Amino acid sequence: MHTNTLLHPLALRRAEPADLPGILTLLADTAEWLHARGLRQWPRGGFGPERIEPLIEERVLFLLDDELRYLDPDEAAPPVATIALDDHADPEFWTTADDPGAALYIHKLAVARPWSGSGLGDALLDWAGAAAHAAGLPWLRLDCAKGNPRLQRYYRTRGFRHVRTVDLPHRSSGALFQRPSLDLPATAFRDLTMAELISA
Repeated sequence: MHTNTLLHPLALRRAEPADLPGILTLLADTAEWLHARGLRQWPRGGFGPERIEPLIEERVLFLLDDELRYLDPDEAAPPVATIALDDHADPEFWTTADDPGAALYIHKLAVARPWSGSGLGDALLDWAGAAAHAAGLPWLRLDCAKGNPRLQRYYRTRGFRHVRTVDLPHRSSGALFQRPSLDLPATAFRDLTMAELISA
């Protein structure tokens, strides 16, 4: 586990409207990092607020915070990580034969570069799988860039199976993955959301 996760207590919570600038910064930094490596997974410069605000309003975007930053009221650090989790199956990718309602879907998963290699991506995937399990759904699903074999290998090592690749010329994404939902405990961070998800 990365030293940061040992020295900095982390907490997962739902994003609020005031979090928008930090979220946009994290996603833009991640997109720029991808583009610098020749990967066109996300738009260069990240996403506009019109793409993120609906996720906040729908209460499906979650942030991983370094709780120590709250000790400094002037600190405006972006979140450590983001993940969106909802039941919105992209109709260009998932068909009726896939039983779209049988899963929760991951979007906008990003970990800040200083925390890269910390295992937080793994932990967030496990958290999302536990949320799907708690909702009584058998699958956790995502789509990722068709041209990013390294990311696809990562998801395979995390127990995801490649369902198929949908090759649409106007979409950089299209590699579809799923894994069974499992009730795995979150140990890398304090989960401030699970009680809400179970009662929803």
